[in-house]
Amino acid sequence: MERVAVIGTGYVGLVSGTCLADIGHEVVCVDRDAAKIERLRQADIPIYEPGLDAMVERNAKEGRLSFTTSIAEAVRFADIVFLAVGTPPLESGDVDLRQLNSAVQELASHIESAKTIVIKSTVPVGTGRKVERLLAEGLPSGVEAAVVSNPEFLREGSAIHDTFHADRIVIGAADAVAGERIRGLYAPFDRPVLMTDRESAELIKYASNAFLAVKISFINEMANVCDKVGADISLVAQGMGMDKRIGPHFLNAGIGYGGSCFPKDTRAQLRIAEQVEYDFKILRSAMQVNQMQRIQFANSIERALDGSLDRKRIAVLGLAFKPNTDDLRDAPALDIIRYLQEKGAEVSAYDPIAGGKARGLLSHVKICERIEEAVEGADAVAITTDWAEFRSLDWATIARLLRQPLVLDGRNMFSAEQLKEYGIRYISIGRP
Repeated sequence: MERVAVIGTGYVGLVSGTCLADIGHEVVCVDRDAAKIERLRQADIPIYEPGLDAMVERNAKEGRLSFTTSIAEAVRFADIVFLAVGTPPLESGDVDLRQLNSAVQELASHIESAKTIVIKSTVPVGTGRKVERLLAEGLPSGVEAAVVSNPEFLREGSAIHDTFHADRIVIGAADAVAGERIRGLYAPFDRPVLMTDRESAELIKYASNAFLAVKISFINEMANVCDKVGADISLVAQGMGMDKRIGPHFLNAGIGYGGSCFPKDTRAQLRIAEQVEYDFKILRSAMQVNQMQRIQFANSIERALDGSLDRKRIAVLGLAFKPNTDDLRDAPALDIIRYLQEKGAEVSAYDPIAGGKARGLLSHVKICERIEEAVEGADAVAITTDWAEFRSLDWATIARLLRQPLVLDGRNMFSAEQLKEYGIRYISIGRP
């Protein structure tokens, strides 16, 4: 078993560090935020991820997982150091590497013996080489640190499952010994491993997310065609997905993708292409389509209410960008709400997890604690996140509470037949 330090206790760092501890490694997680570290020591998890709180508590109690604010302490302890700090997007689309560079410089000042440095943060192509040079400038004479790229492929809401059942573990290394050491670190997971050069590993993450974004936008374009010709996108997607070359995943038509990864990574991939003077047309179009889907959904609500949203009340169900998370970053619901408000609508909203966070981001929106409170007196219900609890909604009660029995389903969770018996008019995306 290895001694591991993870610098950064955001989503990726905390989940990765905890899962490595769970398979037997000794792990210390580092963050500059003293209040956050104290919360983690009490197993009080600052992010919402099902099952993570119990896993943190168990591994801390069994002595495999600890938390500190001191990089120096962590570096002295560990032989393998993961960099999992934030790499947010800049206005230009470039990736902000200031947190990473700062962590590397501080790390170098405390390294006294050979270490393996693993870049877990999502970073542009060539970052591994730059980190290697930055480390070399700060390391004591004769001390070496190998740099390995190990991108993450975690989905919010199922990150623990994704760690233990990964489709692949990608390890990019210029130093074969360092690469094999990281392969050994992950061996207890017993998952497929792809060994590559660093540049290819860095690009695999962007390429994967960019391709999935294109796939989502493609099926949404097909849904828009279905609306025009009277076809059913659910059946079209089913027929496409039966082709093994295509597969059924990410063919669910709706209001598009959001969150922290797809929007950030597609912009970064576009910027990477621009910097080498290549126009990535298909990716640029996918991003435009994704934004258009939000506007089209808001417009469909307006059309369903006789072309005017002025003083109409819309109940929005779901605020997080996807179920099983409280993440509101680039959530489609937030844009849709703003579009509705610009047209004069009054908005009430409900989300089982993200409601509290949304209060600080949305103005003049009634954030409700109960679905019934959100829909009472509303002229329409707009479903914008496919939370599992919505599948068992009491439609008889909702129909009675609504001012107008109208539901617009941005996630195609239901069918017109299901809601017809309650006298509800139902409109979905790409389905008759």
